[in-house]
Amino acid sequence: MNIIEPSASLVGFIDGVAMLKNIEIAKRICYQSDDKITEDSYLQSVKDLVARKHEAMLEHASISVKFTVDRGVANEITRHRIASFAQSSTRYCNFSQDKFGNEITVIRPLFFQEGTVAYDEWKEPCERAEAAYFSLLSLGMKPEQARDVLPLSTMTKLMMTANLREWRHFFLLRACGITGKPHPQMLQVAVPLLDKFKRAVPVVFDDLVGMEY
Repeated sequence: MNIIEPSASLVGFIDGVAMLKNIEIAKRICYQSDDKITEDSYLQSVKDLVARKHEAMLEHASISVKFTVDRGVANEITRHRIASFAQSSTRYCNFSQDKFGNEITVIRPLFFQEGTVAYDEWKEPCERAEAAYFSLLSLGMKPEQARDVLPLSTMTKLMMTANLREWRHFFLLRACGITGKPHPQMLQVAVPLLDKFKRAVPVVFDDLVGMEY
């Protein structure tokens, strides 16, 4: 059984300046004020949109993110409805194959420290689940049937594509905790991801502050 840490990374080349310029163009169309566009007017223009919470214009730019998380965190991510998702399938991924190392991969919960009783209480059931999964496959069960014994900690890869308005909503819930503190494992990926967004796209996410995890 392979145990790994969760992660989240931006997908593809992110041109934050081009995104903001596109957003400004959309905004200017509303007021027919294209004549006010200058080389750097997009910065203040988008800053004003965010400050006034006129976020509809932020829907004119999108970013994709690749998450490597457990199934529980993935379930929370896919609750964001104004987004597109692609997720690795336990129906079709047969973990007994060489491409998967002939083992299942699980995400280590950050709140279970290796060498403690709590860590062993988590790890041992995962190992038993792995053994049961391979046993079911050897009995002729399909991966989509054998997967029923896999633990919630099973690693999954997930791509989420959303516009900048929805990413703000994502971070407000999953990194800033405006509706209550997020799950620690969600914070573990969402807070560092927010920092990546701040570096990639000027202005749009500067006012958001992630919680401690």
